[in-house]
Amino acid sequence: MEIMSSIVAMALVAGGLIGQGFELKKIRASIRTDENLNPKNLFADKRNFKWYAMIVAGLLVSFARF
Repeated sequence: MEIMSSIVAMALVAGGLIGQGFELKKIRASIRTDENLNPKNLFADKRNFKWYAMIVAGLLVSFARF
């Protein structure tokens, strides 16, 4: 059980980070050249929140093991 929860936690965190990376690439491509490419705009975009939730879920699963 402990090994399985570790694998699930690692998969959630890794999947969230990889998914967020692809989403940031899409966001950067969709920003027009006249807009300001500000990191606050990129990370606070509403399309990233599903990936943040996935990362937090993975962290919570890993902390729940203790």
